[in-house]
Amino acid sequence: MARVVVLGSSNTDLILRLPQLPAPGQTLLGGPFLTGPGGKGANQAVAARRAGAEVLFLTAVGDDLLGRQALERYQREGIDIVCAKIVPGFASGVAFIFVDDTGENMIGVAPGANARLTPDDIDRLPNPVFEDGGVFLASLEVPLETVVRALRRARGAGMRTILNPAPSLSGLVEGDAGIVSPVDILTPNRDEAARLTGLSLEAPGAARAAARRLREVFGSRDVIITRGAKGCLVMTEDTMVVVPAYPVTALDTVGAGDAFNGALAVALAEGRSLIEAVVWASDAAALAVTRTGAQDGLPSRDAIDDLAAAPHAPPRLFEEDSFNG
Repeated sequence: MARVVVLGSSNTDLILRLPQLPAPGQTLLGGPFLTGPGGKGANQAVAARRAGAEVLFLTAVGDDLLGRQALERYQREGIDIVCAKIVPGFASGVAFIFVDDTGENMIGVAPGANARLTPDDIDRLPNPVFEDGGVFLASLEVPLETVVRALRRARGAGMRTILNPAPSLSGLVEGDAGIVSPVDILTPNRDEAARLTGLSLEAPGAARAAARRLREVFGSRDVIITRGAKGCLVMTEDTMVVVPAYPVTALDTVGAGDAFNGALAVALAEGRSLIEAVVWASDAAALAVTRTGAQDGLPSRDAIDDLAAAPHAPPRLFEEDSFNG
């Protein structure tokens, strides 16, 4: 079985459906109001597990009801939480999510115990966490310095590393982004790529420039910019390719990026080529947006394989005009 180690947040999601996303100063009435499991790290761990991998999850929760419930959920999913940290005196993370009628979302996060996951915690992990191989996947709802330490240790042990720079840190490229390099694969979405580089991907030539800049600054061999229904841009050392998204009607986009990243890690751990892995991960994301809930909507291995067997628009060489708009 493929092996994936995930570093990231564990949250409880508080979700309100609204007819539209609120503007600053605007109050909207909506409903229903729902609660559910979430956190980018947790979503990615569940996504990878359902996609067929053995998963070890590195996270932190508070010594409270929400934290205990979260750990119990991960165990029911079959995720290894032996290295999860329980932080006395801190609340578990909570995310506040608005979802509109088109499935688009707006999210704010109170990190809670996630912010207490430290580089020292990474240093104390036993060597087999990193030396047993596979793919290491990290996101940024835990402290950046902790992610940096873990990525360096994972890469030093020979693991293939993926950084999903979400939530994005504005100006990181202009500042100290080099502290997280090198990473094998960087997976921002369109908005994250724009914030990191200061480039609007809608401008002529900007998508190529943004991918190149991210690749250089993060020391990444490969950059994958996800763009929802418009597909993914994949930049490698040799070429740039657009992987079209499978067309679906989106119900809820919360968790789609996490479905993509979790499935991508599994596909790469299984030895698929990068483009094959991106196509398969895109199918996982397509399935996720047709369901509600950041984790409840994450697809099974069988569901991804079934969709992958359907006719798809093939990947194509990148042309700027085909990716803009």
